[in-house]
Amino acid sequence: MTENIEIQNKGPTLGVRHVQTLLLFLCFVVNIIDRLKISVAVFAMTEGASSNSSFQAFDWDKTEKGYIIAGMYWGTLLTQFAGSVMCRWLGAKNTILISTLGSAITSLLTPSLIPLGGWQMYTCIAIVQGMFQGLFTPCIHDQIAKWAPFEERTRLGAFSYSGIEMGTILAMGVPGLIAESSWGWPGISYVAAGISIAWCVLWMIFADNSPTTSRFIGSDEKEFILASHLKNDGQNKKIPIPWKAICTSVPFMSLIGIECAQALGFKTMQNEIPSYLHGILKMDIKSNSFFSALAFSSRFIMTNVCIVFGDVVIKKNIMSLKTLRRTVSTISTWFPAACLCLIGFLDEHQKTLAIVLMTSTVGINGGKTIGSALNPIDLSSNHAATLTGIVRTASSVVFMLTPMFVATIVSVGTDRSEWQKVFAITALVLFFGNLQYIILGRTDSQPWNDEHFGQTILESKIDQNLGSENTQEQALSGSATEKGQQNDGYLNTEYEYPVTSLTQDSKDDYVLKVIK
Repeated sequence: MTENIEIQNKGPTLGVRHVQTLLLFLCFVVNIIDRLKISVAVFAMTEGASSNSSFQAFDWDKTEKGYIIAGMYWGTLLTQFAGSVMCRWLGAKNTILISTLGSAITSLLTPSLIPLGGWQMYTCIAIVQGMFQGLFTPCIHDQIAKWAPFEERTRLGAFSYSGIEMGTILAMGVPGLIAESSWGWPGISYVAAGISIAWCVLWMIFADNSPTTSRFIGSDEKEFILASHLKNDGQNKKIPIPWKAICTSVPFMSLIGIECAQALGFKTMQNEIPSYLHGILKMDIKSNSFFSALAFSSRFIMTNVCIVFGDVVIKKNIMSLKTLRRTVSTISTWFPAACLCLIGFLDEHQKTLAIVLMTSTVGINGGKTIGSALNPIDLSSNHAATLTGIVRTASSVVFMLTPMFVATIVSVGTDRSEWQKVFAITALVLFFGNLQYIILGRTDSQPWNDEHFGQTILESKIDQNLGSENTQEQALSGSATEKGQQNDGYLNTEYEYPVTSLTQDSKDDYVLKVIK
């Protein structure tokens, strides 16, 4: 980090960095549509008479449909680490292109392959498609880090990730309309593949791995981005990952707990809304898709409201970051938990109240972006991508198991008591997941975030700790040792450390610090 750099040129107000951000936003949109269309498509394929009788309907039970929907998350789980490796070898641009194009081609072949193997074939297709989609996720952080100036990183990164919500809105609404059109359920896959391929064309033309390789960026904008990175992040370099410290970190384990709880709640609402609205509220697929999209529209709005709210209260010192995280996490977790319990007692005669509660539940839950999703950056800015990768892998396991969890309870979609069990269990997980996060979660940077973690750096005056000129010479050569004690809130150990580096603050003052 070079703090004495003055950035005079701020670059254009709208530049190539914003084009990259828009492309990442659309990347999320097309991939989320391709991912989530499966739940609506499965419903349309098994309820052909009510959606479009012109196309073949399949007699799949709840368990078989659960396997199909879970297949996508099986595949995603398998390739997240592979995506990070490919990003290093091929760059973010090529890896994201392979991921999205592969998913699009798989979607394009789906209508032709399903009649050959039934639900087993569809499950295999979903797994392969998930394997392609798992590749792009690790690359998003890499692309944002290289293109977003430090001052704009939160804003541009948040806009990119809001594509998840927009993609969810479209995936819940558009496929239902396509299923009832002359294109039928095969049209769902064809449209999803078409928009993904169109995005790939734009990505090949306008995307680049970094400002230094872009064909379109101007010199002013390039200098602004590079100077901002140098001033705030320093030179790009590989920092060893302190795996033991991360895996034994109580705050990080707490973060995994709340994110997994949130994943269960979100995927239960996301994947099961179409079935619940049809089975309990007796809505046809078109109304079903409309109200599902309405719920996630409220989530998109609430997510952006929370981002603005968080910026305001922190800048004006109304709340500390710790208080903000806990407050928003509690609201976005416990309020939906209560609503889920209430929804389970409603029937087709209370459609309006059910829709209001469902919309509120999904919308308020959008606050999790501020409550816990950004916590990896709080704990460790240097290892935020690694932490996020671990958290998402754990979340993918929950995503994979959620449809099967619901399928083991809901055997008949019209039995309200079965849905009550699903909602009650989900509510309990949400409640206790957030409770442990309130108690154990942290927002302060952890000791293992320091790039010199495990090494010796500067802390106290050399003349106070080491004494003589001879000892100073020993220190500079790395032969002196000192005893110290560490207490980071969870550990309290005494250790000896070698003095390996010193800097001279003035002519006679040397400063020593040890990080273990």
